[in-house]
Amino acid sequence: MLSKKAHYALQALSYLCDCHGRGPTSVAQIAEQKGISVKFLEQILLELKNDGLLQSKKGKGGGYVFNVNPEEIPLLRVIRLMNGPVALLPCASLNYFSACECCNPDTCSINQVFVELRDQQVHFLSQRTVSDLQSTASA
Repeated sequence: MLSKKAHYALQALSYLCDCHGRGPTSVAQIAEQKGISVKFLEQILLELKNDGLLQSKKGKGGGYVFNVNPEEIPLLRVIRLMNGPVALLPCASLNYFSACECCNPDTCSINQVFVELRDQQVHFLSQRTVSDLQSTASA
């Protein structure tokens, strides 16, 4: 399941896609349009900026813009940045692996199913980009 933080990051990026090419968009504007706390959104956007996905402009007329073309930002990157693992079980995770207590993962049918699910999620999320989040009203 996506964390609230990851969901809000995707909502903010969706809104930035809708505003793409019109100059910086303020945190307050994004927060108001998406119904997100300004304080929480500031933290999220700062993480996206620190990861190189966004850049910010301070002062009057300031805000956030994409530092990378939204068509080149896989959803997988955003979700891993905000949410951590994609896998639903720690024993099925690539980057956050933690052995289960139940049995050997090589012979565990539950692990095998969830590894397959993780692989499908990773494939799908690496094929879809932030630009796919753009609302149809502004596309």
